[in-house]
Amino acid sequence: MSDERIQRRIAAILAADVVGYSRLMEADEASTLAALKARRKAVLEPLVIKHQGRVFKVSGDGVLVEFASAVNAVLCADELQHAFALANASVPEDRHIVLRIGVNLGDVMVEGNDLYGDGVNIAARLEALAEPGGVLVSSMAHDHIKSKIKVGFDDLGPLNLKNIAEPVRAYRVAAVPAVAPSAPKAISGKPSIAVLPFTNMSGDPEQEYFSDGFTEDIITELSRFRSLFVIARNSSFQYKGKNVDVRRVARELGVQYVVEGSVRRMVNRVRITAQFIDTATGNHLWSERFDRTLEEIFAVQDEVVRTIVATLESRLAATIAAQARRKPSEHLGAYDLVLQARNFINTFDTAAAEPLLRRAIDLDPTYAQAHAWLAAAFWIRYFSETRASLLDESIELARRSVALDPNDAYCHSALGEAHLFRREFDEAGVSMERALALNPSDPQVIAIHAHWLSRVGRSDEALSEYDLVLQRDPFPPSWYWEGRAIALFALRRYEQAIQSVRRMDRLYFWDYAGLAGFFARLGRTAEARAAASEVLKMKPDFTIRAMMLQEPWKNPADIEHEVDSLRKAGLPD
Repeated sequence: MSDERIQRRIAAILAADVVGYSRLMEADEASTLAALKARRKAVLEPLVIKHQGRVFKVSGDGVLVEFASAVNAVLCADELQHAFALANASVPEDRHIVLRIGVNLGDVMVEGNDLYGDGVNIAARLEALAEPGGVLVSSMAHDHIKSKIKVGFDDLGPLNLKNIAEPVRAYRVAAVPAVAPSAPKAISGKPSIAVLPFTNMSGDPEQEYFSDGFTEDIITELSRFRSLFVIARNSSFQYKGKNVDVRRVARELGVQYVVEGSVRRMVNRVRITAQFIDTATGNHLWSERFDRTLEEIFAVQDEVVRTIVATLESRLAATIAAQARRKPSEHLGAYDLVLQARNFINTFDTAAAEPLLRRAIDLDPTYAQAHAWLAAAFWIRYFSETRASLLDESIELARRSVALDPNDAYCHSALGEAHLFRREFDEAGVSMERALALNPSDPQVIAIHAHWLSRVGRSDEALSEYDLVLQRDPFPPSWYWEGRAIALFALRRYEQAIQSVRRMDRLYFWDYAGLAGFFARLGRTAEARAAASEVLKMKPDFTIRAMMLQEPWKNPADIEHEVDSLRKAGLPD
């Protein structure tokens, strides 16, 4: 076809394919083909029509769709992921059909009903880099839609795409979970619950930590019950400060029930309201108001938990109700201080957390979690200070926390992590396995266990556990991505490790060091040098030798792998 006959136009292209298609086909070819055909007819085609698109190519597990508007293309991609996640709820987990999607706006060549050119190719390359259940959007499409639709975007920076000459800046649609959440009932057969952030009605923004802490403790206490599937704190807290319909929560988190409420804290009293809602109907199954003195705060918390559990599972024995009455401290002052400190620990601000935790321990020397969180503060400090005495203090505090409350999963996790950084790998494993046995629903406990697996040479298993965390917590804390990058690096999957680090909210010098090594392994020298430069800006006295003191690899080959990567990046020995 001559140049004069080539027709061109600007189009928004959506490229999608099925994650793990070969595995699905190998397991059951006939059922996979039938399910995929039904999903296209019942889900994809109606959404494409709704958003005024046109399917112009279908090949095996892939599909290409044209839109006249980038806005329509991204809205369709977003709804498509949510619809597929919802449809997966009715089938076993190993038969889920999960998509990756890429969207680009660009020039395309037209030949009959087909389209060609970089406009199509870039969409297809972005789709290949998207996380399962995720959507990647090119900068060209992003610039046209960023102020027109109500979804968030994570800037992934310039990406090198296969057979595309220049790097393409890409954005992840933050509204779509990295792994499409399936209804927990289909996964586990358990009732599934999301506890939304209790609203602070005190009129004092500084009391946010109290209402947030109360919500977190409701989540923690519910998670102790193995008969329940409880959505993690970070996924629930994405709705903080927003008016949301419970049906949206059900769709996005895959839950059957929602708990919501408010906290009004006064001088000597606290008033708490709580509602328990069936997301399928929007009906309130239970609601209550608790008006108590502050000294009764734990009894209020326990009463809320017991009532929710009784509504869900009337046949639960009295022993489970007794578990809900556990109290973290007999002193509100200590409890209050730990709530504040936890917020600082989660952002690695140990300087702010440590005084609060020491005061909590002074008020209540028997408060197990105060000791455990202070132990965590010490091994977090070790990341930058690398003094052996910090780990010694961390071990002592964590052991004390376990002695005070041997049934608290986080206490065992804190002890396990302290052992890990001392390279006491067997002891670390014992503590982390115990933590998992105590609370297998806690994504934080699972992620810490996965970190240990990575360090002892079991990174394949670690990735499986990180995927389990994503299933339970589609919006995980930033440090989760750091841990996942460690496992990917150990498996020599450097590009995926880079993408994992780029999902973090904030990078520390050790994260930039990791990035430098990942880029160096891929031969991307300029990017490796740039990351190394960031390391030295943040920590001018950085050396590879000092870095390796905080990297607890069990296998010498893993140590050599990291040292060689950092040297290739140009970092000083």
